[in-house]
Amino acid sequence: MFTNKTKSLLVSGVIALSLTACKDKHNDPGTEFAPNMYHSVGYEPMSQSEGDTNHINPYGMNMRLPVKGTVPRSNFGKTQSDSVNAKLLQMDLIARNIKSGDMASSEAMLSNPFAPTEKNLESGKEQYERFCQHCHGEAGKGDGLVGKKYAGVPVYSSDALKDVNDGHIYHTITHGKGRMWAHGSQISSADRWKIVLYVHELQKQ
Repeated sequence: MFTNKTKSLLVSGVIALSLTACKDKHNDPGTEFAPNMYHSVGYEPMSQSEGDTNHINPYGMNMRLPVKGTVPRSNFGKTQSDSVNAKLLQMDLIARNIKSGDMASSEAMLSNPFAPTEKNLESGKEQYERFCQHCHGEAGKGDGLVGKKYAGVPVYSSDALKDVNDGHIYHTITHGKGRMWAHGSQISSADRWKIVLYVHELQKQ
């Protein structure tokens, strides 16, 4: 049996421990009795952690590529074929794993999942007019109203740009380049690829 003195010491100890474990600061959890549970490591499924090397999954991703024929939720119910959906998802997964400064990887690994059909080109033109024309101009000559203020907006049909490939254009739209801001958060990946189709048409002019 515990004596009264022992009970008092135990109660005092519990109270003292409780007081040290609780702080009045909202961002301070106090004493952590199971730190591994408080600070678990979370991994972004479509990228690879900095410094880690994964030789099993393609491009070192934490998550394997989806099963063949899988349709991404963003494209569920659309009329495009399963093969286009699969290619779009594959390009999305690869693009997510390419850093903003790595243009060379985008040029080497990314290709347009959409064919230059009349419908896709019309859709690309619509998106171009909405997001690009104010700088790059109606015909891609760098003479948009905003482009005139910026000065020096590249011309798509110039020697420097007339031969750049799908991955280069997609990377630039996604991450920006020079004074051009990134548009990855404003334009869906499918619409970016359709803009790429339309830019190729402007390169020919």
